[in-house]
Amino acid sequence: MKPRAAADYPAAQWALEVGFNVEQVDCTTTVVLKILDNKCKMLPGEMAAILAIYDVVFNMPTPLFGSEVHEAIHLMRTQPTDETRDRIHLLRIQAEAAIPKPTMKSYKAFLRDGLFG
Repeated sequence: MKPRAAADYPAAQWALEVGFNVEQVDCTTTVVLKILDNKCKMLPGEMAAILAIYDVVFNMPTPLFGSEVHEAIHLMRTQPTDETRDRIHLLRIQAEAAIPKPTMKSYKAFLRDGLFG
């Protein structure tokens, strides 16, 4: 069975149609870091939706995350090692500290209303 491309997932299609701003891309990346660090409390289907969204928006330039973060995410998803797990953990802590709680709360409401609602 051929794996589906990220853009084939309804959540990814939704993200493309809505058009994410840089703040929403940073929040998506932060949630992906939480997922990969096993700190996310979402249901498995919700996590899959976030990962699909990430796959279509991660290449947008944002002020918070550079290529090293996306490379670490890619490595964790394709070739996880203890070193990569440690790097993801540190990146998650940094990301959560960098994004204000009201911004993340607004992002979660955006997802709830538009995607999960």
